[in-house]
Amino acid sequence: MQTATETPKRRALGKGLESLLPRVQPAAEAPKPEAVEAGKAREIPVGEIDRSPYQTRTRFDEAQLAELAASIAATGVVQPIVVRPVAGGRFQLIAGERRWLASQRAGKETVPAIVRHASDEQAMEMTIVENLQRTDLNPMEQARAYEQLAREFQLTQEQMAKRTGKDRASVANFLRLLRLPPQVQGQVESGELSFGHARTLLPLEDPETILKAAQKVTALAMSVRQTETYVQGILNPESKKSAGEQKEKPIDPNVREVQESLQRSLGLKVRVEDRKGRGRVIIEYAKIEEFDHLLEILQVRS
Repeated sequence: MQTATETPKRRALGKGLESLLPRVQPAAEAPKPEAVEAGKAREIPVGEIDRSPYQTRTRFDEAQLAELAASIAATGVVQPIVVRPVAGGRFQLIAGERRWLASQRAGKETVPAIVRHASDEQAMEMTIVENLQRTDLNPMEQARAYEQLAREFQLTQEQMAKRTGKDRASVANFLRLLRLPPQVQGQVESGELSFGHARTLLPLEDPETILKAAQKVTALAMSVRQTETYVQGILNPESKKSAGEQKEKPIDPNVREVQESLQRSLGLKVRVEDRKGRGRVIIEYAKIEEFDHLLEILQVRS
């Protein structure tokens, strides 16, 4: 265990943490409680543990939490939570919030915990990455976790992808969800709209248009494929010719499929014009940030 005179060392928690971030100067540590063997769990009163201020998770499945509480009441906590000591002789969560909450519901007075002496920066690092490596975060929670990681540690999308074991395109897609209007973000967070639905709405760009489209998608219970078709109808309305108001020539199904695939991948409006195997691909952007994002994608894939 680290003592007050030792040089603080970075500790690993889960995949990628050992090399996650550049070394930072740790903040002054709170007075440490009684010494315990490093890595060994100890029983800590649940009332002496505080939630992490760096936690990006905002929702818990009540049914799953109740099941976990029932299991803990019957057999106890199988995997210890991870905490760090803070001022006033209390502890702050780093990982294991569900187990901590379920232990309280189960009426447990204590919970097994591993104590780690971590600075604020290290605690934030471990909490965010531990969350991103879970599979049950909703899309908006993941988007905010990546955004916090980028903001606090000035990481690029490529760096976040490598250090959290994710695909760079996936990181970019989650971050783009933060461009959705707050009401639509709430629908994604509650599960009314899936990640696929949300990503399909992004090319609409205008917040009011996105909001109206999201309301229609949920009202009609559209599938992602139906939503794609609906969004394309908004982006590419039928052109009316002065004589007869004829519909524009239908797009070849293969060309349409490529066009929609590119739009999903880039998150931008794309138009493919093909004439017997020759043509052009037009990618539209509304602001410089979208142009920079496009350049980043093209450079990574080149």
